[in-house]
Amino acid sequence: MAGLTTVKIKSLVKAAMPGMTGDGKGLYFQVSKTGGMSWIYRYKIDGKTRYMGLGAFPTVSLAAAREAAEDARRGIARGIDPLNARAADRESRRKAASDNEARKVTFMAAADDYRQRHGRAWSEKWYRGWWRKLELHAFPLAGAMPVGEIDTDAVLKILTPIWSSKTRTADEVRGQIELILDAAKALGWRHGDNPARWRGHLVNLLDNQEKKKARKRVHHAAMDWSGVPSLMSQLAEISSRDAYAARLLILTGARSHMIRLATWDEFDLDMRVWSLTAERMKMKVEFKIPLADEVVVFLAELKKKADTDFLFPGRGASGAMHANAIRNLLHQLGYEDITRHGFRSSFRDWAAESTDFPREICEMSLAHDERTQTESAYSRTDYFEKRRNLMSAWAKFATGGSNVTKLNIRCEI
Repeated sequence: MAGLTTVKIKSLVKAAMPGMTGDGKGLYFQVSKTGGMSWIYRYKIDGKTRYMGLGAFPTVSLAAAREAAEDARRGIARGIDPLNARAADRESRRKAASDNEARKVTFMAAADDYRQRHGRAWSEKWYRGWWRKLELHAFPLAGAMPVGEIDTDAVLKILTPIWSSKTRTADEVRGQIELILDAAKALGWRHGDNPARWRGHLVNLLDNQEKKKARKRVHHAAMDWSGVPSLMSQLAEISSRDAYAARLLILTGARSHMIRLATWDEFDLDMRVWSLTAERMKMKVEFKIPLADEVVVFLAELKKKADTDFLFPGRGASGAMHANAIRNLLHQLGYEDITRHGFRSSFRDWAAESTDFPREICEMSLAHDERTQTESAYSRTDYFEKRRNLMSAWAKFATGGSNVTKLNIRCEI
């Protein structure tokens, strides 16, 4: 077959008739149905015919197309499929470009990206504290490093100086780094294993005994349950929203942040239930709290005064009451040696000593589901009605006056 010439190609361009005209050895000049013109190389490998585009005409000249076709033929002679080889080359160049972009992403930028993606579900206090720990301990040593270059040495440089003196904080920072690096890998900013992983890695390099000691449960200072009625009597005489918040905190066994950010649409006073979404719960599982009659009464009083979505509004940016409002009120009343969280312990001790409600009911009342994964798969109840009986008994005790010290309460099955 005679090869193509410049004159022949000009005539094909002028005619613009769709089709393929051969130059020989598998090279073709193609005119598409839409009038586009390009070079095609047709070849067989492993018994299959394949077509490989070599570029548009006139950007790619006849001489350049012939050279490209010859390169492809040489590869085929060595058993290399030119289309596969080109795809691999493109992927390699794409990866190189991606790696080059990843090198521009610093550890601090990756941490900020993680915070932006996940921080909307965090409390304001947690949001600030999470970043502050990194500012103090991680960013000075690794903040400007490309996140893809954070290795075991870099992690150890961050953790080693504080592992013995601030072990709990150091382990929290380690956990933060692990999460950030996992997210960075998912985004293509780094590759390989996570150097902040504890099991099978850092456990071999840092003192595990220090971590075990630091991770022992810290108990919050709590009021003896026998003193709760006296405090509740004092709070009932105060008409401030902070006092209402403290009463709700004590009578529901809720955590302080649940009280602080409570909104009226979570409460059904007719059904006597407080419904919290998974996002509002520490364990990220939705939860319903039964409301005792005593709680419904004072919430109904509070609702008459409501002028915002929050039960306990404040003047800050969040619109909710100040995080320390209840604590400050307790201090003003002379209770400086107890904590807000400690009232959960007061309730739990009272339930253990003054009632015969089963342990699982008492724990579930504090949103502690201690069932194993297998047990939870078959027993999906949240013991709501039994918890209602328990919380009603707690409310009767707590609001019964300072002279009430013990109730013989039976679990009603």
